[in-house]
Amino acid sequence: MTTDGTTPTTLPDPGRHLTSPTTRAALRIQHHLLSAAREHLRGQGFTELLPPIIGPVTDPGSRGSKQVDVDFYGHRYKLMTSAILYKQASLLAFDKIFCIAPNVRLEPLETAGTSRHLVEFHQLDVEVAGASRDDAVRLVEELVVHMVGSVVRELPKEFAELGRDTDAFAELLKGSFGRMRHAEAVAELQGLGHPQSPDAELDWAGEALLSARRDRPFFVTDYPKGSRGFYDRENPEDPGLLRNFDLIAAEGYGELCSGSQRTNDYAEIVTRMRETGENPQKYRWYLDLVREGVPGSAGFGIGVERLTRYVAGLDAVWQASAFPKIAGVVSP
Repeated sequence: MTTDGTTPTTLPDPGRHLTSPTTRAALRIQHHLLSAAREHLRGQGFTELLPPIIGPVTDPGSRGSKQVDVDFYGHRYKLMTSAILYKQASLLAFDKIFCIAPNVRLEPLETAGTSRHLVEFHQLDVEVAGASRDDAVRLVEELVVHMVGSVVRELPKEFAELGRDTDAFAELLKGSFGRMRHAEAVAELQGLGHPQSPDAELDWAGEALLSARRDRPFFVTDYPKGSRGFYDRENPEDPGLLRNFDLIAAEGYGELCSGSQRTNDYAEIVTRMRETGENPQKYRWYLDLVREGVPGSAGFGIGVERLTRYVAGLDAVWQASAFPKIAGVVSP
């Protein structure tokens, strides 16, 4: 049961939701988190871009959710599930970019009860030319510490209204997140009796289990090849593993962010596309840019509503959206 008396699989009417003290406090926290992110990234020399909402293709790696097709003058276009391909292309203009990107994913119906999935959500997307996976991890850590530290200092009233004890961020604000490899995470979960596959992404229940056992966010790195999209760079020193990561929140809140070092080798990308069942012809515009010379890079996307839920201590991620949409629930 959530704080306003609804369950994770139902939504209040828009008027009640928008006038709820919980909603107002959460959205003020969200506003300040995004302001702090812009402040930090602009101070680091990043350029903010406005991302596309539709395109001929979008990110194929979306954990079982379906893409939404739209008719674009007789052509089948997609609503964006992620700005990843466009972030890489944008590095032809600027070396360091970020955007706050809307995403739409038709999540499986069973996600409606997880309290952590939205059909329509936003990501704080960041990409850096010439960066490594470890560069991206350090940037995420610095960015999250700045965002959370700023909101804790500036909005004590909102945290009091929500009953969120900011002492929960004591370890986070020290600026040193934990780190474990995917294989270590699998071993820990299997030791707890959770049947986590060593060849797949951590499932949602597994993420929550690991998250609940920790008092600060932590990174899971080195996911196995085949568990992620064609754009994640394989580690040449450790074949079969990818130079990527997830950031998992503490206190059982689960994943906040995914990122990786990207591959920009045309032949490797085409091979990986075919290995993952993708048709390279669909990605013609992207592959043409790669062949002409897209920079190597690393980047990540932070789920805005998920981060807000964690920071505000909300029961469900839909409470961090003004007009929430969850799988299978008709809503404005």
